[in-house]
Amino acid sequence: MKSFQKELKLKPHARGFHLITRQIIEEMPEIKEINIGWIQLFIKHTSANLTINENADPDVRVDMETAANQLCPEGSPFIHTCEGSDDMPAHVKASLFGASVTVPIQSGRLMLGTWQGIYLCEHRNSGGPRRLVITIQGKLK
Repeated sequence: MKSFQKELKLKPHARGFHLITRQIIEEMPEIKEINIGWIQLFIKHTSANLTINENADPDVRVDMETAANQLCPEGSPFIHTCEGSDDMPAHVKASLFGASVTVPIQSGRLMLGTWQGIYLCEHRNSGGPRRLVITIQGKLK
């Protein structure tokens, strides 16, 4: 069994849902060394999150942002507002989606479905750079 771990700093993204699958693969060449195992991505923030969803049609990313904003709109009567009107809704959305995703690895490839991609979900208007902890475990080829 072999393990790899790395902290990755993502550049700031605009508010919305952003595919980061390719960046993960490029930043973690160790994936290619694994015959069978898994990769876990964990975001070290409370106002952004990670999820897996469709990677083909960019309209899905827009619709995901629309749906998230309908679930928890800005302007809701929150008490925690010292960091702006987008802050508490961002915390709620991040908790609803979750802070981590895990994907199986087989023969040096992520075992995502044909239309699946890994998303960074930025819920702040100006979230800044985000940090991910990426852990890979598995049997080497």
